[in-house]
Amino acid sequence: MNLDSSPIAAIATAPGRGGIGVVRASGKNLQSLAQALFKGADLKPRHATYIPFTQADGTVIDQGIAIWFKAPHSYTGEDVIELQGHGGPIVLQMLLQRVLEAGAEQGLRLAEPGEFTRRAYLNDKLDLAQAEAVADLIDASTEAAAKSASASLSGAFSQTIHALVERVTHLRMLVEATLDFPEEEIDFLEKSDARGQLKSIVEALDQVFKQASQGALLREGLNVVLVGQPNVGKSSLLNALAGAEVAIVTPIAGTTRDKVSETIQIEGIPLNIIDTAGIRGHDEAVDVVERIGIERTWGEVGKADVILHLLDADHGPTRHDEVIVANFPQGVPVLRIWNKIDLSGHKPSVDEMADATHIYLSANEKTGIDLLRAELLRIAGWQQTGESLYLARERHLIALRNASRHLDYAGQHAAQTDQSLDLFAEELRLAQVQLSTITGEFSSDDLLGVIFSRFCIGK
Repeated sequence: MNLDSSPIAAIATAPGRGGIGVVRASGKNLQSLAQALFKGADLKPRHATYIPFTQADGTVIDQGIAIWFKAPHSYTGEDVIELQGHGGPIVLQMLLQRVLEAGAEQGLRLAEPGEFTRRAYLNDKLDLAQAEAVADLIDASTEAAAKSASASLSGAFSQTIHALVERVTHLRMLVEATLDFPEEEIDFLEKSDARGQLKSIVEALDQVFKQASQGALLREGLNVVLVGQPNVGKSSLLNALAGAEVAIVTPIAGTTRDKVSETIQIEGIPLNIIDTAGIRGHDEAVDVVERIGIERTWGEVGKADVILHLLDADHGPTRHDEVIVANFPQGVPVLRIWNKIDLSGHKPSVDEMADATHIYLSANEKTGIDLLRAELLRIAGWQQTGESLYLARERHLIALRNASRHLDYAGQHAAQTDQSLDLFAEELRLAQVQLSTITGEFSSDDLLGVIFSRFCIGK
């Protein structure tokens, strides 16, 4: 992404037709742009002015509202001009072209993805975690995710991180002060309760990580893959979980030949449920299409966060079921789903066995589905809590883990009394750096480019 300070412009509303569309421009000293666009009009900062939007020759493009946000009182911290007109794509393209034409002498150019928000970050209107929350709020797929993103945008996550950084910095200051004055012979670890302070910081960090991990679930969700032999009820289970007929169900084995995906919510957590082609035994004949479907099944299994292995409770397991299990990837949670208990006579239940958790249900009768939902929440690590959650990203979790590791090392050095104070201080510094990357105090330009390039152009 360009780092120049040229004025920028873009359509700020989503593509397509709508009642209202917005073209936004941002830059330093946009008074001349306003004069070129609205000849003779007196725009007052932060006041809406109903005005015709015209071409250079005076031809009217649209009628709408113009607002001038004078720096620094704007989203980007620069002068911002917004043209709010009708939301037709042709009209908006004409308005954008007119804005670019009017600002050509100032070097006005088309904004790159996320450039408005990046300027807000660079002008200290938002920190990096808040900037990411802007994109997360736009992309939120559940109400819970939207609420958490809104909390992060308001600064709740950043304030928590800043508080942790301040505590680490204070402890580090005490350690380094002791290193600077060794002649005082003060028993630093005892006098300042350094170990107690460090323990308290570690506990606070652990709590933040739990909240961030829960929030990451709201953002990312889980990929849940249904696997099993043909005609064990995978598509019926998908329909039961989704509460709608999203997959074709027939008594004919091999009805599903390609993956069918549906996103559902359980307690606000998005679950991407993926129904796959049934896996036949090597000695069974399959046509070309079904063979491709089976190959894709194993491809989805390789990307799964959770595997639901469906078995027929009425007929019991077969040798081929054991072959299927043997090919599951290591480390991925597996739930054994014994379907068709309406035929077998089993009761809905959950049994914790040595090999896996076994759930008895009937997808057709929709009995035992709540047991499966509860187990999926358990695997996800979800816990109902009255505390606010932070819609964290993977980079946030990595930084929190790294900070925790450095604090663990700091604790090991603290246990060796004053002889390792220099190493104690260094680990505190490294923990501080890791935490500060979350809000952007220590962030490389490469990282910023990756983050903001994923935004939409008008944001």
